[in-house]
Amino acid sequence: MVYPFRNRIQNRRTALGLILASVALGCGTTPLEPTSDHVQTETFAAQSQSSDEGEDKRPNILFIQADDLGFSDIGCLGGEIATPNLDQLAGSGRILTNHHSGTVSAIMRAMLISGTDHHLVGLGTMGPPGDERTGLPGYETYLNDRSLSVAELLQDAGYHTYISGKWHLGAATPTDGNPAAIGKTPDQWGFERSYALIGGFAANHYGHEAATSKNWVADGNYVRPPDGVHSATNLTNKMIEFIDSNVADGKPFFAYTTYLSPHWPLQVDLEWSDRYRGVYDVGYHEIQARRIERMRALGILESDMDAAPLTPQALVAPPGSPGTNYINPFNTRDEGYTAYHAGVIDKDWGSLSSLEKKAQARYMEIYAGMVTHMDHEIGRLIAHLKEIGEYDNTFIIFHSDNGADGWPMQPTLDPKVWDEQMAVEPNYSKLGTEFPPAGPTPRGLQYGRRWAEVSNTPLSMSKGFQSEGGIRTPAIVKAPQKDSGHQPYTGFTHAVDETRTFLAYADADPPSEPAPVDIDPVTGENRNAGKVVYKGRYVYPMIGKSLHKVVKSSTQSPVQSGPFGTESYGRAALYSEDGKWKIRWTEPAFGPVDGHWELFRIDRDPGEVHDLSASMPDKVSELVEQWVEYLDRTGAVEPLQPKGYYP
Repeated sequence: MVYPFRNRIQNRRTALGLILASVALGCGTTPLEPTSDHVQTETFAAQSQSSDEGEDKRPNILFIQADDLGFSDIGCLGGEIATPNLDQLAGSGRILTNHHSGTVSAIMRAMLISGTDHHLVGLGTMGPPGDERTGLPGYETYLNDRSLSVAELLQDAGYHTYISGKWHLGAATPTDGNPAAIGKTPDQWGFERSYALIGGFAANHYGHEAATSKNWVADGNYVRPPDGVHSATNLTNKMIEFIDSNVADGKPFFAYTTYLSPHWPLQVDLEWSDRYRGVYDVGYHEIQARRIERMRALGILESDMDAAPLTPQALVAPPGSPGTNYINPFNTRDEGYTAYHAGVIDKDWGSLSSLEKKAQARYMEIYAGMVTHMDHEIGRLIAHLKEIGEYDNTFIIFHSDNGADGWPMQPTLDPKVWDEQMAVEPNYSKLGTEFPPAGPTPRGLQYGRRWAEVSNTPLSMSKGFQSEGGIRTPAIVKAPQKDSGHQPYTGFTHAVDETRTFLAYADADPPSEPAPVDIDPVTGENRNAGKVVYKGRYVYPMIGKSLHKVVKSSTQSPVQSGPFGTESYGRAALYSEDGKWKIRWTEPAFGPVDGHWELFRIDRDPGEVHDLSASMPDKVSELVEQWVEYLDRTGAVEPLQPKGYYP
């Protein structure tokens, strides 16, 4: 296929090569019953009370975020995992079945905080390994000074602002004595109170950080989390503490509770994981089939929509192609670009050994236990709002930061790196020793590609990809005072829309004064083009649309009013203006071996099962041209070698 913009993009690729040479690459609304007698948990149903204190009746905002939770992992979206508190929230609110985020954690969080595209505000990439653009403008790997912060804007509007949980947008504080560290942690971005993991993951959900650790901060100072307390419990405790500290003054609050669960390492008390003993012994395909059946019964997946199948079994890893002429979104195999990385071994359940099956089933049991435990903590937080009389005046939104995590991509190569006892009872979680004591990776137990695809049912692939399984997340919204829910909203929504929604509920307007013209003497371009003024800084404005009408009514009217493009690690996608079409580009061996763009009728094919590109080349060219315009608009740079964060 010949793309009309080829010459323009070749200039982009040449420019990238020159830059790199000069840079030191230094639920339905009815909750499901648990499917097994031993899967039991409780909902928190404290009676809601009205508060007469204070005069500011604008609603509180509670944003609850899971980490690497799959689309169908919760009960109201078809999962067998018990999540009664989230199901109850969905029953009194509304499920967003077409809600999108970023491919990975930091990218999504940058868009949520700033309300604009991640390339503009420093998180064009989440950083090494695997991205040659790290350090280029827009690829600083931390929230840069061209960004707005929704927390700061809400603070300006008279809100208390709190964060408890994962930050992942900068990892240094002014106390480091380094001027370059200023502006990196949440206390410097408008959060009045903060207790945050500043990196991407915790080595142990039960603390056990070294005395010299710089992984956690509280109000800008390094701290150690308490030993022996699970992260989900600890983060809930902190958010309750923050809310209670100012509840008497009557001011509304913005509470960003961003859990680390169910991100690896897989760790939770046996009280939770043992509820799922034996549930996953039937294997990947059977659990996926059961989820699909429940999703159809709930109306989440319509009868004429196909679910994405699990990726075909590969008992031998497809070899990579050596060279430097890498296939990318603009170069196909037909044009002589053949180099790409190797594929992976990926076994079906029937090809696993008995020990591999035992290990894999146990990993999923622990993962499910983490999800149910997180749901318990969410219920505890919501119950506390009811106890203090703030629940009825709180807008609540819940979703995951991205799809379920398929790393390691080939998890069953050598299961005996853990002995049989570790595979069956890997909950040495409250000990202060290394967890696990031995293994191929310091990341601890993970459940791998197959279970991630099951978690993302009916969507394709997993975290890190521009497939729906990577970027479409389970999402629930609940309006203040709302006691009965609406049918799911099926229109396209995105994390950037949440930022505008928060401001709408706060009756606050984002800055709009255009930044003064600043002509670059070399390029002749206006360096402030498209920016606005905020407190003496020239920043990128918010691009999202408020979800206020979607939250409070049964509307199915579209939110977005134009095409929506995205890119990370060279993987790409664009959604058409009318919401019907999606193009997707994925490098081989995970994408088409010839490197072509795929085309899906995404409103009828959310599983991205039917590639229509061969029969509709003009539609592909039209949408790819719009994607190139997206690159130009955001300053994004396509890498010479597309390669995911998890290759």
